[in-house]
Amino acid sequence: MPSASDFRVSTGYPAPEPNVAPAASSAPAAPETAGTPETVGVPETTGDAPAASPSVKPTATCHAFRFSQARSLIGDLQRPRQAIYWADFLCSIILGHLTLHAIFWLPVWYGFTPAVTAAVAVCYVATVLLYMRALMFIHELVHLPEKGFTAFRVAWNALCGIFFLVPSFLYYPHVDHHRRKHYGTEHDGEYLALSHHGPWMIIGFVVQALVIPLLALLRFAVISPLCWVFPRLRPFVHRHMSTMLVDPTYERPDASPKLMRIVILQEVLCFAWCVWFLVRGGIMRDTWIDPFWLVAYSVGVGILVLNEVRTLGAHRWSNRGGEMTFDEQLLDSVNFPSRPWITELWGPIGTRYHALHHLFPRLPYHNLGEAHRRLTEGLPTDSIYHQTSEPSLTAAIRKLWQRARNPQMESHA
Repeated sequence: MPSASDFRVSTGYPAPEPNVAPAASSAPAAPETAGTPETVGVPETTGDAPAASPSVKPTATCHAFRFSQARSLIGDLQRPRQAIYWADFLCSIILGHLTLHAIFWLPVWYGFTPAVTAAVAVCYVATVLLYMRALMFIHELVHLPEKGFTAFRVAWNALCGIFFLVPSFLYYPHVDHHRRKHYGTEHDGEYLALSHHGPWMIIGFVVQALVIPLLALLRFAVISPLCWVFPRLRPFVHRHMSTMLVDPTYERPDASPKLMRIVILQEVLCFAWCVWFLVRGGIMRDTWIDPFWLVAYSVGVGILVLNEVRTLGAHRWSNRGGEMTFDEQLLDSVNFPSRPWITELWGPIGTRYHALHHLFPRLPYHNLGEAHRRLTEGLPTDSIYHQTSEPSLTAAIRKLWQRARNPQMESHA
């Protein structure tokens, strides 16, 4: 059984280092571990980075990217500030809970008048945005230092991860998305060649949000206890049903015993929450058809649709499955620095600076804006970093749609 110390919910991986060569190779991944040091990220070079191959071309003759130059500009921004993490997360999740209950209770208290309907619509949008912000801290958990943020990891799982059936163990493989040799390959569960498979895959990528809440309930209310009773199911479930992913064909590496204790502990908590969610109507309202289910489902779908649309703009999705050079990976990722009051709503917790995040995975989200400003001003005008920015999410998705309709287009045309 999991011990009390396991409840600290370690990420299972240290934060990726941008300044060392990756230890991973294109060979099948070794068993997943919790707390075992691993070397990830892209290598620093004191000279020029490899040139981009013809599959992903810069729009103009560019200055090869230098890590040493970039890191000298943002070296003092590496330290995460716990006060910001706590204040941001707690405000987001608490306000989200309040607006969620307002969606349900306003019609009960005041009826379905036009004013109440408008208020419910406003509360729905606010709930989706606030919960989206709180949930995106799962991404920070993977990259935060293992020491010093134990309480924050516990609080996030207790107040958010379990509540939404997205415990932090689902996101541990995210570290493979930052391995230079894994990015965009079969070992990267967060990548699809969306630029090469036609518009229908883009549509399906968003529409799947309609069924994911039901699959999450099935995973933790039914499949988890089946794994406890029939342990032979565990390897298959861990490989195929235990990861937040983009590529449905991705197979997660087998878990170490320590990691499996964390998985089981979080499964138990999610199962307990599922039981309460399913029976609360009968206990509190003497009805087994709980109207709150519809509210919860609609909010869940709203969050997922927003996140799927955000994800479409996070990369240019130009890889066909092979290993990419550093320049290709950089040009395949996107920043959205413009109109922060809008982009921060759909790309919270630094996710709108996705290309910058791939350069420096340890950079805390609250410093990404300042880091981008320094790099934009300090790097040469012909640096390929400047080609990672898009003017808006709609512009990025429109270009993705055009590439999907015409796969022969260059990603940066």
